Amino acid sequence: MRISFNRMEWAGSVGDLGTLLPLAFAMIMINGLSATGLFLTVGLMYILGGFYYRVPIAVQPMKVVAAYAIAQALTPGVITASGMLLSVLLLILGVTGLVDWVAKVVPKGVVRGVQMATGVLLLSKGATLVVGTSSFQAMRGSVEPFLAIQAVGPVPMSVVVGVIFGAIALFLLNSKKYPAGLVVVIFGALFGLFFGAFRELSGVQPGFYLPRFLPFGMPTSVDFSFALLALVLPQIPMTVGNAVIANRDLSHEYYGDESRKVTDRSLCISMGLANAFAALVGGMPVCHGAGGLAAHYRFGARTHGSNLIIGGLFVILALVFGPGSVNALHLLPMGVLGVLLLFAGTQLALTIQDVANRSDLFVIMLMLGITLTANLAWAFGVGICLHHCLRLGKIKV
Repeated sequence: MRISFNRMEWAGSVGDLGTLLPLAFAMIMINGLSATGLFLTVGLMYILGGFYYRVPIAVQPMKVVAAYAIAQALTPGVITASGMLLSVLLLILGVTGLVDWVAKVVPKGVVRGVQMATGVLLLSKGATLVVGTSSFQAMRGSVEPFLAIQAVGPVPMSVVVGVIFGAIALFLLNSKKYPAGLVVVIFGALFGLFFGAFRELSGVQPGFYLPRFLPFGMPTSVDFSFALLALVLPQIPMTVGNAVIANRDLSHEYYGDESRKVTDRSLCISMGLANAFAALVGGMPVCHGAGGLAAHYRFGARTHGSNLIIGGLFVILALVFGPGSVNALHLLPMGVLGVLLLFAGTQLALTIQDVANRSDLFVIMLMLGITLTANLAWAFGVGICLHHCLRLGKIKV
């Protein structure tokens, strides 16, 4: 299989930081997760996934778990329990092949609905980061928590950053000489360094850090029962819809026959193993995802070299900087992360271009509405039921 480490792969490798970093920051600072364990899990999942799948793959936080855990300031014990339970369920789905049966009842229109809804969610999240109204920024009480300047006149600094780097990304979007993703991340970090984020580096002490085994102890029975009802059961439908079925579909669309190892079963197994490791080292529950894959592809990732690049960076970050690794990443302004999310969301939402059937378009739009008012798990279930009702002639649109 071909592999490349050219500038486009470097650009594509950082394309999904806008999704990963804000949630990772919040789970470390609010929920007390281990920065070493979290970033080591992400890095190893990227590297091992790249070696196995031989095409770019994404590594992201599990959104339902992360959002609820952050909002409720859940303990590390509950989050560890959720990771263990998710690991077991995903391994059962993958090893037994049960996920193949699930995939058979999920039609293309529903897959496109998941991709469309996820894309719009990414667009919305990117916009809130640029405007300065995301939950992380609200929690910190500033639009750019790690910069010394919060506004230029009446304009929030995150908007200034977003406009500048959004224009740069748009101008360089199809450039192979100066890849947009790489330019935005490098100059974004320099921008942050110049405007006061250098203060964060005082918490960085290079050394050699290894993760602790079960740093928060074994979760209690109460942790497991709460995690199952509040985190795991709402997360599984979204994971199967977005991180398995929609992700597999998009990978085959982007990389064709090179994606032959990207199957529903293998994705469940790799996520199951990754979450087992994350739980043991105090990290966050992780998954693959169609949105992350779209982000990597949009900014230039065409081979698994991009996985080895970003994975290697996260492993070095974890082992060399340990608890201070999160401080080093604070150099990237929120506005820059928002720009990455905006372009990733657009790329994913545009996958509906091949849908011409009126019934499928109706399903997609309804799923989008349900996702925006409830969540993607509900939209996934309703989409499947509605599609089969339409196919049987029970409903006409």
